[in-house]
Amino acid sequence: MSDTEQTGGPESQVLAGLARLLGDDSAYSVTPAGEVLLCCSVSELHRVLKALRDDDELAFTQLTDITAVDYPEREQRFELVYQMLSVTRNERIRLLVAVDEHDIVPSVTDLFMSANWAEREIWDMFGIFFSDHPDLRRLLTDYGFEGHPLRKDFPLTGYVEVRYSEAERRVVYEPTKLVQEFRDFDFLSPWEGVQAQLASDDASTDEGA
Repeated sequence: MSDTEQTGGPESQVLAGLARLLGDDSAYSVTPAGEVLLCCSVSELHRVLKALRDDDELAFTQLTDITAVDYPEREQRFELVYQMLSVTRNERIRLLVAVDEHDIVPSVTDLFMSANWAEREIWDMFGIFFSDHPDLRRLLTDYGFEGHPLRKDFPLTGYVEVRYSEAERRVVYEPTKLVQEFRDFDFLSPWEGVQAQLASDDASTDEGA
């Protein structure tokens, strides 16, 4: 039992409501900062969110945000993060869902319309697929974009570059080319760099004399 539960704070009331509502189907806890965390599986996601929304006591009726985190070293690579708000209780809860790279996650747009663009962004940035989404298209990248930029194995330069071709009169996609030549960084401050350059110039002048 956490300190919050022992003191009977508002978080303990939320935990009691979760225990009543979900039983052993989900794991829940309170962080040292007083944030209530709830974990569930992909298969239970839709049911858990609906229960949190429809329960008269908890009344987490607003889904304020959804995002994802990439943990390549984990067996289940991704973690979906759902931020919930109860307006009547002025309480928040964070739902965490571990997702494998090839898992199909149920869309919750039928429960919360605010999930629409958030799920599209996660699909675009991480490549996590949401079933039964009404319009699962890329949201932030261009048409024809390859890969998912917020995956940690995505190259910093990307896979393709986009430019307008005067010859073809259209936008063309080409493999990324690094046109910048190798640069030797000396890691000196601007002042140190100037002093080093002046010393080099003086040495050259002395040799010429």
